[in-house]
Amino acid sequence: MSSLAAAPSSPGSHSPRVASLIKVARALVVPLLVLVLWRTAVARHWVNPLLLAPPEKVVTRALIELREGELWPQLFASLRRDVLGFALGTIGGIALGGVLGASRLADRLIGPTFHASKQVAIFAWIPLMSVWLGTGELAKVVFIALAAFFPMVQNTYEGVHGVAREYVEVARVFRFTPWQLVRRVILPAAAPSIFAGVHLALFYAWLATLGAEYLLAAGPGIGNLMIDGREQFAMDKVFLGVLITGAVGALLNTLAATLERRALRWRVRNV
Repeated sequence: MSSLAAAPSSPGSHSPRVASLIKVARALVVPLLVLVLWRTAVARHWVNPLLLAPPEKVVTRALIELREGELWPQLFASLRRDVLGFALGTIGGIALGGVLGASRLADRLIGPTFHASKQVAIFAWIPLMSVWLGTGELAKVVFIALAAFFPMVQNTYEGVHGVAREYVEVARVFRFTPWQLVRRVILPAAAPSIFAGVHLALFYAWLATLGAEYLLAAGPGIGNLMIDGREQFAMDKVFLGVLITGAVGALLNTLAATLERRALRWRVRNV
């Protein structure tokens, strides 16, 4: 035969569309099992229904909150707080992490203090913040920023500090300006670690958002929705807040992973 026979496709090979559907289906297995177990536990009275609201009651509560116009303002308030604190913490973390990673003097002077302060549990800062900044919106945003700040500094520091000395020496041979050195050598080499820090900062900022809403002054937000449910002993409202928190966290995680993958696509092409 003059032509080669086409190689049979492997059993595990799928088109990108089918592979995406399979990936989504696998991701839904555990949530569906939890939902079935949840509904079964309520139906068979394994748990006191006053403590575990049935799924349909949570859905009804969501519809009521939407109809009354309460849900979206609560969610937007939390997201606004989260985004502002995340942005402040990320910018500050990249700046300090870059300085510590690029300067041995700064690392020796500031590094020990930073490494000691990051060992303090994030919620241990709330008493100080409540005294210095009060318990209002400013304290909440600063607390969220602090939660994003520490992982951002650590990952930026590791990325910049880990840049191979050979790259820097080659840049000096070509007489790169300091800005060219940062833009063409340090940032590309440190980018994976920096984006990992952004991913972690986004995660911790969202956790801190709910913590700030719970522990500081009451105000609009998903945390306040759950506090109202707890005080009214309305477990459907509490579970609604928990589900919204998890859904938003999953969406933020997916967004961060997508942005990281697209931003670092050039590394795959260059391998």
